Amino acid sequence: MKRFAVLPLIVLVLTACSDDAKPAASTVPTGNTVISYQLMTAIEGKDLIDSGVALTIIDVRTPDEFATGHLEGAVNSDIEGGQFSTYIATLDKTATYVLYCHSGRRAALAAQAMADAGFTDVHDIGSIADWQAAGYPVVQ
Repeated sequence: MKRFAVLPLIVLVLTACSDDAKPAASTVPTGNTVISYQLMTAIEGKDLIDSGVALTIIDVRTPDEFATGHLEGAVNSDIEGGQFSTYIATLDKTATYVLYCHSGRRAALAAQAMADAGFTDVHDIGSIADWQAAGYPVVQ
């Protein structure tokens, strides 16, 4: 009987993950967490960066990781370095921000922290690895 209770959940998850069901808005419930920022692929992130919209690119990796290569124009604010909250408190909450890290985990944490702090235009493009895999350059 328990197998049948899982089936509707699987259908719901598969439907929610389809491209047609991708929400235009950035508030998406996921389990017990509400994501209040826009998840983007590296390609979508590159399109946004190249669009001419005024934005700030934030690399939330460590300074040592940042020094090995980062997106052009990115600023570094280590999400796990203890100063990220202080840094974002100095920013305009209505401006546009693009975040990334090494694998995507820290970018998601940073994006959620910014959304929780009241930022309204935050875009998580995941990992620098995805960026590079898409053929986009990094600078040192």
